[in-house]
Amino acid sequence: MEDLKKYKYRKAKERVECIKSFYSNLMTYFLVIPFLVFINYRTSSYPWVIFPAIGWGIGLVGHWLHVYGYIHFLGRDWEERKIKQFMDSNEF
Repeated sequence: MEDLKKYKYRKAKERVECIKSFYSNLMTYFLVIPFLVFINYRTSSYPWVIFPAIGWGIGLVGHWLHVYGYIHFLGRDWEERKIKQFMDSNEF
């Protein structure tokens, strides 16, 4: 019973770390991109700032999908199922 509590605590802590990481990334995006817009406005007439904004934005969307479990490519508990499969296998 104690092992189950430790496991749940470890998984919950990992989830909280992922969420913190996402919000840290989001805050950094909202601080850096306006700064880049300012630099772009002051130094050039070409809107080069759209490239880092879009690229980083796509990365943020991917991070959000990962953190909140919307990526169903491998499934929500894919790792756990794979570990169980390998442990149950006689070949491994």
